Amino acid sequence: MSSGRKGIPTYRLHRPSGRAVVTLSGRDFYLGPYRTQVSRDEYDRVVAEWLANGRRLRAPEDERARLTVAELLAEYVLHCETYYQRDGKPTAEFFNIRTTLRVIRRLYGRAYADEFGPLALKACREELVGIGQARGTINQNVSRMKRMFRWATENELLPATAFTQLQAVAGLRRGRTLARETTPVRPVEDEHIEAVLAFVSSAVAAMIRVQLVTGARPGEIVRMRLCEIDRSEHPWVYVPAHHKTAHLGHERRIFLGRHAQDVLRPFLDRDPEAALFSPQETEEARNAQRRLGRKSPMTPSQARRARNAKRKRPWRKVYTVNSYRRAVTRACKKAGIPTWTPHQLRHNAATRIRRDHGIEAARVIQGHRSTDVTEIYAEKDWKQAREIMARVG
Repeated sequence: MSSGRKGIPTYRLHRPSGRAVVTLSGRDFYLGPYRTQVSRDEYDRVVAEWLANGRRLRAPEDERARLTVAELLAEYVLHCETYYQRDGKPTAEFFNIRTTLRVIRRLYGRAYADEFGPLALKACREELVGIGQARGTINQNVSRMKRMFRWATENELLPATAFTQLQAVAGLRRGRTLARETTPVRPVEDEHIEAVLAFVSSAVAAMIRVQLVTGARPGEIVRMRLCEIDRSEHPWVYVPAHHKTAHLGHERRIFLGRHAQDVLRPFLDRDPEAALFSPQETEEARNAQRRLGRKSPMTPSQARRARNAKRKRPWRKVYTVNSYRRAVTRACKKAGIPTWTPHQLRHNAATRIRRDHGIEAARVIQGHRSTDVTEIYAEKDWKQAREIMARVG
């Protein structure tokens, strides 16, 4: 088979019949009389459909109707592996989808995909309730299941009714289900933040302080790089290359005032392309401090073993959201206080900004598209309300 530019099969002559032909996925498509506008239009149509379907031929209608759920799952996971990725690596959403779809495979893998209806989806949902998932998580996972059938309908692997009937399944409502409810995320008490700062490294302490004053997401803090910070004027502006809504075309700007600048200054002497906060540097500094604190000098054999020692898993050069969270939760245990996570610091910042400057300011600084989302993060200042009503009530 001859190919055109960028690997697209070419429009060519079938000599025995005088017709134009193109070969897609090993199958010949005859397009009409060679070098006519009709045949070229037909070539454009069949190649466009082939490309839109991931360089695969559309399955015949009878085969599409008889696709099993397991076969559909395999096709969809292949799509998700390339669609949900960043910098050539699958994102967390890909792994969430793959984990969620295991429930469908276990219960309905051998069933025909076009027979998977609302009752089957509700059965999968009850399975999630049974294994102890929270109500909000279950609603997210059911949406992921629906998304697979929407993709199958979009790519004509299933009839349109296969997806539209699943839309009738509504999300679980609070107080109307046996699913576990989670407690609302609250801001961290100031004294608990101070207690943790005494038990974490300088890098983790800096991340906590910057997040507390900026309201940035943990993922935006751990990936912060000098090349992404514009320091030409006050305040500095941090524009992360990757953030939660980047795939929607939204721009994210995080403003770094004097407090944040003071915290970041000790970390500005590194490669602009490298992360400001490095667990490798933290661990090397900790080990160096331990060596300085030795009461007896290191023997030659100990020094030789230390030089030749190789970790089975080298220290990362960049913190992850999980390693940042683990550092904080371990410090909470050492300090003997209730466990809190870096995500809660976002609520602290939103509450403070809303109290001092209003909910619209909190929305913009937090990077929300709607104040409805900001309401979740910004706690109402009940203390102020109490003081007012004490005077006027």
